[in-house]
Amino acid sequence: MTTQNEAEEPARRDPIRPIDAEGFRALIGTGWGPADRAVRVPEGLAKASAAHRSRLSAALPGKRIAVAAGRAPVRANDTDYDFRADSDFVWLTGCQAEGAVLVMTPSGGGHDAVLHLRQPARADEPDFFANARDGELWIGPVPGLPDWSAALEIPVRPIEELPSALRGAIPAVLVTSGVEPLLDALAPGTVSETLQLRRTLSELRRIKDDWEIGQLQQAIDATVLGFQDVARELPYAISRGGERWLQGTFDRRGRTEGNGVGYASILAAGPHAPVLHWVRCDGPVPEDCALLMDAGVEVRTLYTADVTRTFPVSGTFSEPQRRIYDLVHQAHTAAMAEVKPGAEYRAFHNKAMEVIATGLHEWGLLKVSVAEALDQNGQQHRRYMVHGTGHYLGLDVHDCASSSAKAYHAGTLEAGMTLTVEPGLYFHPNDETVPPELRGIGVRIEDDLLVTDTGNEVLSQALPITADGIEQWVQSHLPR
Repeated sequence: MTTQNEAEEPARRDPIRPIDAEGFRALIGTGWGPADRAVRVPEGLAKASAAHRSRLSAALPGKRIAVAAGRAPVRANDTDYDFRADSDFVWLTGCQAEGAVLVMTPSGGGHDAVLHLRQPARADEPDFFANARDGELWIGPVPGLPDWSAALEIPVRPIEELPSALRGAIPAVLVTSGVEPLLDALAPGTVSETLQLRRTLSELRRIKDDWEIGQLQQAIDATVLGFQDVARELPYAISRGGERWLQGTFDRRGRTEGNGVGYASILAAGPHAPVLHWVRCDGPVPEDCALLMDAGVEVRTLYTADVTRTFPVSGTFSEPQRRIYDLVHQAHTAAMAEVKPGAEYRAFHNKAMEVIATGLHEWGLLKVSVAEALDQNGQQHRRYMVHGTGHYLGLDVHDCASSSAKAYHAGTLEAGMTLTVEPGLYFHPNDETVPPELRGIGVRIEDDLLVTDTGNEVLSQALPITADGIEQWVQSHLPR
């Protein structure tokens, strides 16, 4: 028979429970010298964030605003996923501290901004050694509030002062609900209020400043390096490593050059390439296949690239692969030409669809006229390309997603916007509507573009897009 004391014994022996021995407590809090707790941010971040807050202040005069960084979600039991701060919060502060909250209070003709953070537990506090989530003994030196304030050029106060900052019903408080439990408890915003704040932020974020464009270019440049890494690893992927080796190769570059990857990397070989979100990456890499690679590095400021190329693993396209590639390339270049200030956002999508439908009709795959297919009630060509042809890009891979339809898909392009253009064609291996030689081939080409005053700049132009150029690029990176 098990006694109560015996049943409790394992919990007392549990190694993750805090040590509470008197001698240990007396020793652990002393003898610690200075530690490096500096906050290192790229040049221009603080000024860019302040400018972003000024734009939000002008858009929402007289409103109190509270935006939270969020917390790491639990992965399993007592382990968490990596923390990634809320994009709107980062846009306004440049801060990536878990549990932080920005409060903007109306003052004069604008707002006073204060960042509220958790104070670190130093060596003279039990949490220094007893808290595995936050204790410096577990996670390393943590910046103090003055360190954050100096780096971000914004007043920083303890999170314990958040209740007083949000006290009272006037002026009204707009919050990003559902991100930080403490903020939700102190200022339970309505769904409509949260939507208003998120929509305002999304629409402001559509126009990038020079600092943001520089961050995006860094992300794209790092992504190009990752594509080169993958090309060099093709022989090993063919012989042994498969798609997962290539995915890991790119993800290592993302982790080395930045915060990681901006989204789950897609390395889809042969018959997997028509699967739009093939993130399992658990298949082989046949030597004669075309590999669709959709990946982007997220730099440390959390701006991400989003680039896709489809290339022959052997270095040479087969005839069916090249035929499909050339049609997608034709659609891609025609669509990019439509990206310019004053153009309807949908213009580049419509142009790509026109080229795709025309090509499929000429191949005999489209059994209706091009005009009927392009009609709103037709769309038969979309069987082979069900996704949209692009999206905004920035802190999120699908940036500014809370914008109104009028400001997004039904809007017009403006200088300073950054977006992707990504037409494709996807013929699944079991698609009996296409000839056997086309089955199991998927092709997508995706570039990252900046709308300029006179047209556009292709930020990802370091990677070739023609079939000949892609073949030469692959061959130049294969081991000799």
